[in-house]
Amino acid sequence: MTTLRGMMTLLLVVLIGLISLMKLQVAAIDQPKPGCNNTCGNLTIPFPFGTSPDCYLDDTFLITCNDTHYPPQPFLRESNIEVLNITLDGEMKVSSWVAYGCYNETGASVNDSNSELTLRTFSVSSMRNKFTVVGCDNYAYVQDLNRTNYSVGCISLCNQRESVENGSCSGIGCCQASIPKGVRDFVVTAHSFHNQTKVHEFNPCAYAFVSEVGYFNFSSLDLLNLKNRSRVPTVLDYAVGKSSCREAKKNNSSYACRSLNSYCKDSVNGQGYICNCSAGYGGNPYLIDGCADIDECKVLNPCKGNCTNYEGHYNCSCPKGFEGDGKLEDCRKTFLPEGNTLLYVALGVVSSLLLLLVGSSWMCYIARERKLLKTRKKFFLENGGLVLLDKLSKQTGSTNRAIIFTEEDLRKATDNFSEATVIGKGGFGTVHKGVLSDNRIVAIKKSKVTDQSQNEQFINEVIILSEINHRNVVKLLGCCLETEVPLLVYEFISNGTLYSHIHDEFLPSNFTWNTRLKVAAETADALAYLHAAASVPIIHRDVKSVNILLTESYIAKVADFGASRFIPLDKTQLTTLVQGTLGYLDPEYFHSSQLTDKSDVYSFGVVLAELLTGEEAISFHKSEKQRNLATYFVSSILDNKLLEILDHRLGVERNFEQVKDVAMLAKQCLNVKADERPTMKEVARELEGLRLMLQHPWIANDLNPEESEYLLNPNAASSSYSGLVGSSGCNTTTAYDSMNDQSGSPENSPQLAEELEEDNPSISVTMVFITAPLGGGKLAFFPPVPAADFPCPFGPLLGGFRGGFWLLAPPLLVSLIFTLMIDQSVLPKRLL
Repeated sequence: MTTLRGMMTLLLVVLIGLISLMKLQVAAIDQPKPGCNNTCGNLTIPFPFGTSPDCYLDDTFLITCNDTHYPPQPFLRESNIEVLNITLDGEMKVSSWVAYGCYNETGASVNDSNSELTLRTFSVSSMRNKFTVVGCDNYAYVQDLNRTNYSVGCISLCNQRESVENGSCSGIGCCQASIPKGVRDFVVTAHSFHNQTKVHEFNPCAYAFVSEVGYFNFSSLDLLNLKNRSRVPTVLDYAVGKSSCREAKKNNSSYACRSLNSYCKDSVNGQGYICNCSAGYGGNPYLIDGCADIDECKVLNPCKGNCTNYEGHYNCSCPKGFEGDGKLEDCRKTFLPEGNTLLYVALGVVSSLLLLLVGSSWMCYIARERKLLKTRKKFFLENGGLVLLDKLSKQTGSTNRAIIFTEEDLRKATDNFSEATVIGKGGFGTVHKGVLSDNRIVAIKKSKVTDQSQNEQFINEVIILSEINHRNVVKLLGCCLETEVPLLVYEFISNGTLYSHIHDEFLPSNFTWNTRLKVAAETADALAYLHAAASVPIIHRDVKSVNILLTESYIAKVADFGASRFIPLDKTQLTTLVQGTLGYLDPEYFHSSQLTDKSDVYSFGVVLAELLTGEEAISFHKSEKQRNLATYFVSSILDNKLLEILDHRLGVERNFEQVKDVAMLAKQCLNVKADERPTMKEVARELEGLRLMLQHPWIANDLNPEESEYLLNPNAASSSYSGLVGSSGCNTTTAYDSMNDQSGSPENSPQLAEELEEDNPSISVTMVFITAPLGGGKLAFFPPVPAADFPCPFGPLLGGFRGGFWLLAPPLLVSLIFTLMIDQSVLPKRLL
């Protein structure tokens, strides 16, 4: 019995030992074994990373130490990705290659290489890296290896080395773009627009790479050979496992945050989590007892009193006789009054301090106001205020003089530039809505940057733009020069942009075809005015539906002249840096950098296509064929598929002929060759002619084929009217002309033909005969109302009328309406 009891006791002891051993083994699974090597060359390798089995958390954290190099070099797992640094906040820095493409003087490729990086579990940091392209004739992409999941591009251009700005990657010689989240592999490819032939002397190669933010500081010397860089540092985000913190904590045996004073944080770039030491602790949170207390009293801290360190935190108290929070402010001496004397002393001190405070505040206020006034005067002079005053003083007789607003006026108008008054933000600045002291509502444009070297040009632009008085151009009222960046004040347009009325699903009902044609005609008239009728020709350079504003009565207003350029009267084109909006940009201007008024014509053609189709200029979510509206629109017309792409809201069944005419006009505007596009003046005349057709429906709808034949055949029109006039000695030219090559001239009036050819003003008469049958009854228009030029004073008056219609009937049955139009510019240039 004793022997059996002893055996039972021994068995129990063995069982307890086995259980303890198993617990120790389980605990040791996620901890490195003693003696693990935590260095490789100059790199310190913290757990969960390691270089040998049982020294890393799992094989995703394996670091291969290559001893064939001196000093030894660490690589990520069994790859060729060199590791440069590892931190415990979830980041690893590795080395990646620079992609390049080099060419000789003739443009032949002599050397090129892509840059690739493939990761199994870690991700390229989207916050700590930038995609950079260096070159003056280049574009590059960073994409996933399959080129299907993401693609980021960047364009870098410049004409000469001197045009680049050191330290800036804004697109001139260098450009940068962000990396999307969740990237685990990428390939970088560098390309050239013209094989570097135009810039080969100082930039023979294109370069592109993904590098750590702050690593690359651009210099003009980089254009030659990137300062011999072939590799750059790239930051990766690493995390433990694929679970969130909430899920990982459910399995304590595999939970990696082993230190008691640590916490878990979900990865912000992909799956998994990372561990951090709690506030007041430092060390390795992946190790048991890895996070130790930090003695804040021995390190830099904001304590201005007595510092006392505690576990995980510290206390900063003021010494006896002082009060306050030593962490936030200096300790102040405590005054404890004793009796009335001390009370009076305390009151005297407080009163003196209060008086001193009020006096000091007043003095500070006066000093601040003087400083502010001085600053405003300084900005006013720097921004060309004296030049503007001098030019305004010479504008004798001008009714559209620019107003110089004070900063105080505009601050009051916008409630100190409150965020509540912001009505638009863009890459170049912010627009506020304001109410001036005279209750005028204005839009105030506050730019982000300015170039003081261009002050005189800016002042000239203000003078010229303020003198523009066209009902379809947003009026520039004036400016403010008392701020660091000059402020521009425009009239306020309340009904939003043309873009919102085309593409906003909640605003389709009132935007009919008539309204669209009206907006198009008014916009074209404004651009034609800027190109030809303004005192100095102006090219808008950023015509798009967003920059066309609408009033409550749908009057179009062309806005945003931030990218506009003035064309000297002795020039027809300018060489500039390419600027504009993707989808609206003239392809010839993009490739040649030669800016002409035909660039605005192309952009306006895209706007016409938007009005006709209801589609955006660029739609990345559509197929490649339909992505660019301009090319898709032209190809659809060439394929006789116009009806398939028209906006269903146009009411095509009622307006197809006008819609078709506008579509053909848009196609001409979108011609790739600028010389083959019409001028804006021709476009404006064409659209105005179409509007006249819509405004007089009897021309297009109420006429029988015989009466409307003159609209379709110029020769028939002339002969028809000759028959109607009978013996009248006056020659008559009638009807509306499209931009097709249709022309006719009055054979018996060479002088009139010469006047029309020279585009001289003439008196135009529209005659509407309201007649009735002799026996009374239904009224009718006869003859069909044309836009007619009569070289004789008036006509036709007699002859050629149908039986039963008397012109010289009693006054109650017949009325004759004459409308005199002195300005011929509202009619098409060429008459039938």
